[in-house]
Amino acid sequence: MPRRSIWKGSFVDAFLLRMKKKTDPLLKRKIWSRRSSILPEFVNCSVRIYNGKRPVRCKITEGKVGHKFGEFASTRKRRLSRTNIKAGRKKERNERSK
Repeated sequence: MPRRSIWKGSFVDAFLLRMKKKTDPLLKRKIWSRRSSILPEFVNCSVRIYNGKRPVRCKITEGKVGHKFGEFASTRKRRLSRTNIKAGRKKERNERSK
């Protein structure tokens, strides 16, 4: 994926910049802007990132600086693979027949 050009800088929504200047605690803040980059000023804060259904709590660490907020709030459900589901059904049938 192509990166944003260096002279433009990283993208951060305006309300996040205002929040940073006010030094509001981000713990109670919900973030809908999944496209915004994480700045070093947000380190050691907990935020709630909206994943399309509900906000997901995320602790910002130094390793997450430079990434996007959306990378840490999965929008998809995890499903079991079909092989595991079939194996579980076979076990149930064997136990019933005993």
